Amino acid sequence: MSAWQAGTSAPCFLAADLAALDAPVLCVVFDTEEEFDWNAPFSRGNRRVEALTWLAAGQRVLRRFGIVPCYLLDYPVATAPRTPEIFGPWLAAGECLVGAQLHPWVTPPDEEVVCPFNTFPCNLPPDLERRKLEVLTDAVAAALGVRPAIYKAGRYGIDIRREGTIADLGYLVDTSVVPHRSFAGSGGGPDFHGFPEQPFWSSPARRLLYLPVTQSVVGPFGSLARGTHGRFLFGAAMSRLHVPGALARLHLVERIMLTPEGTSLAEMCRLADAMLRNGAKVFTLSLHSPSLMPGGTPYAATREDCEALLARMEGFLEHFFGRMGGRATTPLALHRLALGEASDGAIRAGTPARMVSGAVAQHASGGVMVR
Repeated sequence: MSAWQAGTSAPCFLAADLAALDAPVLCVVFDTEEEFDWNAPFSRGNRRVEALTWLAAGQRVLRRFGIVPCYLLDYPVATAPRTPEIFGPWLAAGECLVGAQLHPWVTPPDEEVVCPFNTFPCNLPPDLERRKLEVLTDAVAAALGVRPAIYKAGRYGIDIRREGTIADLGYLVDTSVVPHRSFAGSGGGPDFHGFPEQPFWSSPARRLLYLPVTQSVVGPFGSLARGTHGRFLFGAAMSRLHVPGALARLHLVERIMLTPEGTSLAEMCRLADAMLRNGAKVFTLSLHSPSLMPGGTPYAATREDCEALLARMEGFLEHFFGRMGGRATTPLALHRLALGEASDGAIRAGTPARMVSGAVAQHASGGVMVR
């Protein structure tokens, strides 16, 4: 069995065995990247990483809940002079993990035309995608002494038929899949309608664990938008008629992502509660690092916006660890559990620092707005 069944366009998924979990678990993932104007054309000149100095505010919130976040560094961040002084102490204390996020347009070699289509890594020639990822992987390792094992394709642009490229470079977990969404209309990106919401493998070889972005369709008529049916409901024709927005306002069908960016606290809690009722065990809260800096992203134009974003994140964490009885974990801990190499107790929130410091030693060797 391969990632894609012969003669069809439908991928084949194998659910990760996480039956040992007796409570919901949460990962926190930061897309740690350069700042740029999300409404402007893509440019190789986007290199500013001033938002790195604002990460400490988010780290303080997460530390209070015993969460070890994963920072997925892109090339401008990995090569920034201040990166070792920011992430080095957190890594040494077992308070974070680092991975890699491939933004092709700011990652050498600079051989492709910079255009929306080529900003999705899966649209690059396979050899060029591999060479860019090699450069990024080496840059992260050189900056922090930790070889990254967690990956995200920039703009969620992954093709699971190419997972060998990622796995061959030592990556164990991919975080690029966004269930119930297509990026085909955003410049030719992937279509994830029909992909699982929970962790999965693409083949019995279990080379790469896919940890999807937590997004689901909730509401009394949510089943109408599940699987490939969502391609129609959330497609261009229905969107032009404002059907998805009308259904969401009526709370009949809501497509909600677990993020404090553009998502209210009530929506995040409603999403998590609904998924838990439906049997979900694994949740991932995602956000972009520049959203912690005023003006860094459209989600946080002002200091007040940043403070509100952090308040929403904190409010959700209180809900998850309180009412939902959840625990903190990391992508690498889930990978070990899915392979049968760890027990449920090994990924509980009570031992994040010890767990993650061990993971670093082992592997190192050390609403979506799309750009």
